Amino acid sequence: MRERRPGHQHRLLRNLNPRPRLHRHPYTPSRGHQRREHDREQGSSPRNPPARTIPTACHEFGSRVGYDLKHLFIGAEGTLGVITAAVLKLFPAIRSRATAWVALPDPQAAVDLIGVLRELAGDRLTGFEIMSRQSVEFVLRHSPGTRDPFPDPHPWYALTELSDTLPAADLDAVIETTLGEAYERGLISDAVVASSPAQAATLWALREGISEAQNHEGPSLKHDITVPISRIPAFVAHTNQAIQDALPGIRIVTYGHIGDGNLHYNLSKPVAADDEEFRAHADDLARIIYDTTRAFDGSISAEHGLGQSKRDIIADYKHPHELDLMRALKDLLDPAGLMNPGKVIPPHSS
Repeated sequence: MRERRPGHQHRLLRNLNPRPRLHRHPYTPSRGHQRREHDREQGSSPRNPPARTIPTACHEFGSRVGYDLKHLFIGAEGTLGVITAAVLKLFPAIRSRATAWVALPDPQAAVDLIGVLRELAGDRLTGFEIMSRQSVEFVLRHSPGTRDPFPDPHPWYALTELSDTLPAADLDAVIETTLGEAYERGLISDAVVASSPAQAATLWALREGISEAQNHEGPSLKHDITVPISRIPAFVAHTNQAIQDALPGIRIVTYGHIGDGNLHYNLSKPVAADDEEFRAHADDLARIIYDTTRAFDGSISAEHGLGQSKRDIIADYKHPHELDLMRALKDLLDPAGLMNPGKVIPPHSS
């Protein structure tokens, strides 16, 4: 940060991702917060072949002068140039938080709960994660020190967090009132509100431990997708059935920050299945997931980007005109193909 007012704390805009981190990568889009991405990055100075620096940084937040070139580079995964400088908008530091673990009957209840939270808590809603019971079971089994907040299992869970820049904000009262309203509407089955930062950390551990815990269950197939929030319940029901029909006994590990429709739709092998036999199904299972994602107006790639693993399949999910424009930009800005070669853009033969 080039400048910082003495005596004031600032933060980068808080995401609805598992935890906020300041080392955000500018080449891939950060997901989750209700404010637009355009509110965060006010400019960048990318450098691309042949050694040209493109000064797109602007310190005036309301500037609208021609094309917004910086967004060609943000999200391009380094294929168009190297970002050498960035101008970021800072926000006041968080001074109070309230965290709750909520039991849900199904994904539709999670979508409805987001609506209640936004209605009653407004912009103070800064975290909303959804997890299937299978996801949580893996964490409880493999992550030492974790425990189930409820005596009985539930099909789905949400981890929600409210935050405020005011140190005296009574967020516990707000979240308890909000969850009470949700309970009266029949959206939630149970809830527990953390009474200390330590208790909040134990709740976050259940969410943050999912990916690592799944690795202990043998080979897994991971898919980072996004679906319109209102269509997530139908997507999950349809895809779960299709996946189970394709490979009976497969274990579906679904979780994500659905405030922006982002889902990690991961698969673990059936308990008695052979590892290599399971891996042999990878392409067919991915095709089911990605085809269903498209049918529900979603995207096959969300916060993790395309990289190389999805490069050759995006031709099936993007309009040819989009691909032509992407290739034209690549040829114009990086004619020698030096910048992160072989990533993001499929060859013309795909």
